[in-house]
Amino acid sequence: MAEAAAQDLLLAAAFVSDAQYNRNIPFKTSPEAVRLYHLYNHWMMRTATYFFIFLNLSLALFEEPAVYPLPFLATSVLEVLCLLVFLGRLTHFAKVTLHNVFWKDTKNICIMVAILLSLTDLAIYGVLRLYGVRSIRWSRIVRPIFLINFAESRQIRRAFRSIRNTLPEITYVFLLFMFSLLMFSLMALKLFGERNLQTAEGLPYFRNYLEIVFDLYVLVTTANSPDVMMPAFDFSSWYALFFIAFVIINTYIFMSLFLAVVYNNYKKHLKNEIRKLAYMKRRKMIEAFNLLKEQEGEQFVVREARWKQLVKLVAPDTSNSHRELLLRISDDKQKGFIDKKSFVQLADLLNIQVVTLKIRRHPLARWAPVLYGSAPSRLLRGLVRHRVFVWTYDAIILINAVFIALDEESPYISYAEWVFLALYIVEILLKVYTYEPREFFGKTQFWNWFDTLIIFAALTATILNATLKSTMKYNSQQILDIVFILRVLRLIRIVDSIQRFRVIMNTLINIVPTMLTFGGLTLVVYCVFAIIGMELFHGKIQYFPANSNAPHALECGNPALKDSLFARGKYCKNNFNNFASSFIVLMELTVVNQWHVFANGFANVTAQPAKLYFIAFHIVMVIIIVNIFVSFILEAFFVEYSLEKSEVETAIEQKIQELGMGVQEDELQHEQLLDNMESAEHELEGEGGAKAQSKGLVFKIASKPSSPLPPQPFCVPCAQQPPPGDTALLAEVLLCQDTRFPFSFLWALHSCCLGSFLLARIQDSGCSAPAHVRGRDTPGGRRPFL
Repeated sequence: MAEAAAQDLLLAAAFVSDAQYNRNIPFKTSPEAVRLYHLYNHWMMRTATYFFIFLNLSLALFEEPAVYPLPFLATSVLEVLCLLVFLGRLTHFAKVTLHNVFWKDTKNICIMVAILLSLTDLAIYGVLRLYGVRSIRWSRIVRPIFLINFAESRQIRRAFRSIRNTLPEITYVFLLFMFSLLMFSLMALKLFGERNLQTAEGLPYFRNYLEIVFDLYVLVTTANSPDVMMPAFDFSSWYALFFIAFVIINTYIFMSLFLAVVYNNYKKHLKNEIRKLAYMKRRKMIEAFNLLKEQEGEQFVVREARWKQLVKLVAPDTSNSHRELLLRISDDKQKGFIDKKSFVQLADLLNIQVVTLKIRRHPLARWAPVLYGSAPSRLLRGLVRHRVFVWTYDAIILINAVFIALDEESPYISYAEWVFLALYIVEILLKVYTYEPREFFGKTQFWNWFDTLIIFAALTATILNATLKSTMKYNSQQILDIVFILRVLRLIRIVDSIQRFRVIMNTLINIVPTMLTFGGLTLVVYCVFAIIGMELFHGKIQYFPANSNAPHALECGNPALKDSLFARGKYCKNNFNNFASSFIVLMELTVVNQWHVFANGFANVTAQPAKLYFIAFHIVMVIIIVNIFVSFILEAFFVEYSLEKSEVETAIEQKIQELGMGVQEDELQHEQLLDNMESAEHELEGEGGAKAQSKGLVFKIASKPSSPLPPQPFCVPCAQQPPPGDTALLAEVLLCQDTRFPFSFLWALHSCCLGSFLLARIQDSGCSAPAHVRGRDTPGGRRPFL
């Protein structure tokens, strides 16, 4: 009986963990399969999988054409090792999932086919290499499949699914756009084809229909404007009307229409994804509840002891006081059990980030209490805490910016730099004197760490540079570069001091997880196009140093580029001769400017159809993926600003308010915290007879998204192991989740391409979005986020 109960608990923990992280894997429920499933989801297994995926992708840096050449045997062994790891991971996945589900899953079939193709290609390439026959490693193009199709990459798959769902509507707009482009191209051919006009390079102007189509497509991106219209404009000013009409219709209307269609369809399909994931999340929690439920009167419940065992199994790193807090929220009436409605919210509660802090007295207050508590010391610490202190150093940073822009060779500027360094060091020392050091350098104190590391790195580099110059008559440009960069980086501190800047910075930081998803999406596209580009254009264009005497050095090693814009612009280093150079070219193509020069250059050294490669990349990367990314950024800022007006309370905040024990934030900032904790404990003892609680433990509760709003926290005292009676809590809580919609689902969507912020805009789903939980001002006047 006990063994069956333990197995049910382990299975329920798997369901809750899946709900917490929004996993939707139909795994077997046998005891052995459940244990294997827990192992499959272990962070070390996932990290190892990602490591070998990126190792497999990075092999292109060492294979021919290589950035850093390695022997064929070395890269082959590494590739086989990666493929064996992928096969082992896939076998592990097959052991925990239902057989019929595994073999019907397209992702698994894709991985197996990719492994088989890679091994086959590697064997064929190796045999041909032995006989001195050069062949193409065509299987390298399937390597991104491993990044997409493993279970760990569900965020990237959702991004691809979002693109796939958006494609039908984009296709209709694209066809209409192409119709407009072809019509204007035909008009251009009839208007200018017989007038014997020439371009600035002396080439025929608008006499070939396909060339006209390409030039006008480039004009849509504005990359060749106004060059493309100048021959016609020089011939007659009235011809400018043709190009003005073309730009208005195709650049401003159709390109804006692309963004509108992508944005609208992205949101529409996103809401469907949200509903589906919310349904799966609730179903997982209900399955876990059914495994642990017991009869209590006319309803089924989960006993408190069983609930604690489950939470300890799902989140073993959670402290006892944190679990007690979650229990007080789930078992609001302290009945000793949790009903179904409250149990379903467990995954949401586990996703609320809680940082446990120790409120400690400053070491100097213990070592030299008389000196540290003296009137001058209190006055000094009061000045450091005052906002004027922050404003003063903001002004110093701005003055420093002016000096950085001045002539470095001037001795006065050099002396001033030492003055600024001294002022910054004094600032850090004063803050460490005022605030408890372990709190000042806490894990979440980003700006404090940033300031300290930048200042002391700049001090070290400046001293090293000055020492080398004075003792060895040596001026290291590399050290000077580091010094200059560190000086400029100091100016970033001013960003956090301005409220509106902080709104923007917080928004950017909030969307970093989703930006990483789009980064993975971009990596897949870049890898595919880079490998294709290397096979098409490798060796066609060469780079030579400026003083090279090599033949055709001015034509990038290819006479076909003589007098071309590509050669005259000295773009020779922009080539597909290795994986790294290919990525740089693709990045430049994404920016769009001068991309037609690249397309014409590579078409000149191969064939005119090579332009299709560049057009395809522009459509996939710029029109589709970048527009989806822009849609995401727009929605992020819409919701970030709308959340400034949100005043919804969380379940945790409600519980703290019900306890009726608030400590204001200004008391936290003025060293009254411990006194208030002591008085609060005496009140608890007087009212409820609870045992004295350990002082100094703090819960800081915050969602991962930060907030630009000034906080108004509610704080109550806390003990590390609360008594069974009233649980005293010291927490900083601001805004909240609506308990009708899962908080963890918000963050899970934030970590994938869906984006948590869109929940706030899904009014028709009947769920209002969770508002963000915000942290307080912290030592040093900066506002970190968790």
